[in-house]
Amino acid sequence: MDIPVLDFSAFRLGEDDVPDQALQKLCAEIKAAFTEVGFVFLKNTGVSQEEVDAVMDMSLKFFLLPDDQKRPFSRNSFQNNPNHGWVCLESERLNPRRPGDLKEAFNTASFHPDVKWPSPEFQEVHASFYHKCTELSLRVLRVMALSLDLDPSVFCDAHRFIGTDENGSTLRSLFYPPQKSREAKEGQLRCGEHSDYGTITLLFQRSEGLQVRHRSGEFVTAPVVPGAVLVNIADLMQRWTCDEFVSVLHRVLLPPAGDESSRQSLAYFLQPDDDALITCCDGSNKYPPVKSGDYLTQRFVSSYGHK
Repeated sequence: MDIPVLDFSAFRLGEDDVPDQALQKLCAEIKAAFTEVGFVFLKNTGVSQEEVDAVMDMSLKFFLLPDDQKRPFSRNSFQNNPNHGWVCLESERLNPRRPGDLKEAFNTASFHPDVKWPSPEFQEVHASFYHKCTELSLRVLRVMALSLDLDPSVFCDAHRFIGTDENGSTLRSLFYPPQKSREAKEGQLRCGEHSDYGTITLLFQRSEGLQVRHRSGEFVTAPVVPGAVLVNIADLMQRWTCDEFVSVLHRVLLPPAGDESSRQSLAYFLQPDDDALITCCDGSNKYPPVKSGDYLTQRFVSSYGHK
């Protein structure tokens, strides 16, 4: 399985005058990728490698601190948004049948004054990247809608409250510390097999490790395409499009024997507004209507054992 690599320059950030021919070509390519593979690399999006590196570098300084210095920023510490904050090693199980994932994360999920940040600089860098990912995601949604001959705003209209506590969209800075396979529990991975919860996900990575499941059932390693963002369909979008766009299982394995390097990535999870009612866009009843916020809470319980 090859993940397509598409040129997004026609609709890159800051580019609003898109020639019809270029837009039609992009729509056809996006539709083919999301119906056949569920993943696509987009290059020339307007998000620079320097911006990605700045978030990763700032995050790494935090992840390398002792746990007791990170604990005040823990997820579930902030009443207005329990998903915001630090996730410690092994506390999350994206595949509930496996031991806890061998990764840490910092979730940027709220900008409420009551949430805590490791530093003002940390907040500034993460907030800026969050908003840039939001803007890019909404552009991708417009292309997706057009590719299905739908109103271009049909998906975007359910994402009006991104950046508030009425929407669950989250930027996750992920850190996979060095591991020795012999020290891992039986069946333990850096990130267990799972599909994403919401609309789409943007992934920025500097090294290999992610594996994507082919329709045959085989997992294949996703390459690193310098300067490109990897975009995948999530579960609510598959429901929304009545299985036209496919949400695919993926995972991060332990490194091979002898490789004790760490790994970092940034994942922006786009989620519809909490009160958005997701129904099949073709008018069918293949999937029952579900509220985005209720669905997200249900999935968090599966991964954490609580909200």
